[in-house]
Amino acid sequence: MMRCESENFGVVEYDSSAVIAFPQGLPGFESERLFIPVEREGSSPLLFLQSVITPKLCFITIPVESVDPGYELKMSDEDLNVIGVDSGQTASLRCLAVVCTSQDQPTANLLGPLVINSENRQAVQAVRDDAKYSVRHPLFPQGEDTGCS
Repeated sequence: MMRCESENFGVVEYDSSAVIAFPQGLPGFESERLFIPVEREGSSPLLFLQSVITPKLCFITIPVESVDPGYELKMSDEDLNVIGVDSGQTASLRCLAVVCTSQDQPTANLLGPLVINSENRQAVQAVRDDAKYSVRHPLFPQGEDTGCS
């Protein structure tokens, strides 16, 4: 078993086969390419992606279908090639969630979902070239009291 430091979870032990690799990094975090999926009891369907290199960097993700069951993925051929997926294969779709920023409600980035090839653990953030979805899609319906406190 390997180990990495996490500001949120302490020392995390993991098997190297569990690592999710982003060969191109993530927009704004291009040098961060290796992440460990961390699940915590009682936090499903959330999945935390902890950087192997940077203890302070941990993304909160949620399945896209939990946010928008009718979501339509749009990926470039380049992104498909990077993760080794052809149009006949399926991949795991997760979106980055922003749980709380001052008075804002929790949101999810549907414009740039994370697409993970479950077979080889290669991933990309597939940013759409249109405005069909938002980077700040509300996680809860308008008027629902879900603010951070």
